[in-house]
Amino acid sequence: MHHSSSLRDPEPVSFWRTRYALGFLVLGAIAAYFLLSEHRAHFLGALPLLLLLSCPLMHVFMHHGHGGHGDGHDAHHHHGGEPGSTASGKPPKPKTGEQP
Repeated sequence: MHHSSSLRDPEPVSFWRTRYALGFLVLGAIAAYFLLSEHRAHFLGALPLLLLLSCPLMHVFMHHGHGGHGDGHDAHHHHGGEPGSTASGKPPKPKTGEQP
């Protein structure tokens, strides 16, 4: 049995490129509008708390949590320099009483 190359299955389309996604976005925008317009006082009152709660989330997602510095990566890999150099590219200052 021989299949022609012109009868291939089309590539699957991403959900966000379908008409269902457009309907989902429109319904979401309408829901957000009514929620914010009807509950504006509650939303604005919670903003300071949401700002404080965003700090730990940013720490986890931007720094990848605690303990990530000793996982086998070289120290200069994270700072972009040679071993023994600082992130600014200047050599480290010698401690008091040490020779450079």
